[in-house]
Amino acid sequence: MDCMPKILLLEDSAVDAELIEAQLESLEGTVTLTRVATRAAYEAALARESFDIILSDFSLPDFDGMAALDVALSTAPDAPFIFVSGVLGEEAAIAAFRKGATDYVLKQRLVRLPAAVTRALNEARERATRKRIEQQKDLLVRELSHRVKNNLAVVLSLIRRTGRNCATVAEFEAKLVARVRAMADAHELLFEGNWDETELLNVFRRAVRPYNADLSRFDFGRHDLVSLDPKAALSIGMVINELVTNAAKYGALANDQGRIAIEWFIQEDAASAVLHFTWSENGGPAVALPDGEGFGTQLIKTNIEYELEGQVRLDYNAEGFAAEIRIPLPVA
Repeated sequence: MDCMPKILLLEDSAVDAELIEAQLESLEGTVTLTRVATRAAYEAALARESFDIILSDFSLPDFDGMAALDVALSTAPDAPFIFVSGVLGEEAAIAAFRKGATDYVLKQRLVRLPAAVTRALNEARERATRKRIEQQKDLLVRELSHRVKNNLAVVLSLIRRTGRNCATVAEFEAKLVARVRAMADAHELLFEGNWDETELLNVFRRAVRPYNADLSRFDFGRHDLVSLDPKAALSIGMVINELVTNAAKYGALANDQGRIAIEWFIQEDAASAVLHFTWSENGGPAVALPDGEGFGTQLIKTNIEYELEGQVRLDYNAEGFAAEIRIPLPVA
């Protein structure tokens, strides 16, 4: 055994307790033994601390082993329970096993006790490991189910709302594929990072990759190291995809001369931290103020203002489109 097991011994005979303790000394490593002799002391010990294994006599002056087993099953169900008795008959042993006892050792054969304790502890550890694995699996399944439902809801919304602003099937297909691909790219990046925090620069690179893989059309200003949680990474990835898609169709990436200036930094004090993100286009075709608010603009605002509780300002300047985004971040 690679740890120090804590053993609770319910035994009213001092002589038998000494013999039991002597046998336990042969266990590999060190054990912590707590001995009690009455029901009150037994219940108090179980209420006060947790034990790795319980050893109990079958017959006691004010208590009996089956009652002690009942108490253990209700207060310490994961602790193996071994009877150590000189009077445990076959029928009583069968009844004890049916109720939940782990093993029994006759006092006339205490030499068996170390092996019984070792086996019971090993089996308990295996059960605890299996239980922990099952709990982790259930948690992952629930989390996966939740994310799949959310993503399907987003995709359905993308399908419905993209179609409202498209004049042709080809336009609808192109826009929908680009937006679903942006979701897939963001999920791929998060999967690569084991759904942990992701750097904003990596989110940016992944989002603009279909349009300018080497970033040669982008002029980076200040860009702090910013770690995003999965929710923020997904939302910001979708927003950047909308910005670069719009630039490729109507803005700075629609010709060979246009460029995009990018900057992001964190403004932080003792009480708050805010991510400032700016996108500024120049050198592209002349910009005209749109007649109405399209789905792309709605998607940007929804992700920033509602999903991330931030603020966004979109400016359709004649020399180039610009966006300024502010997002609150968790304070370290």
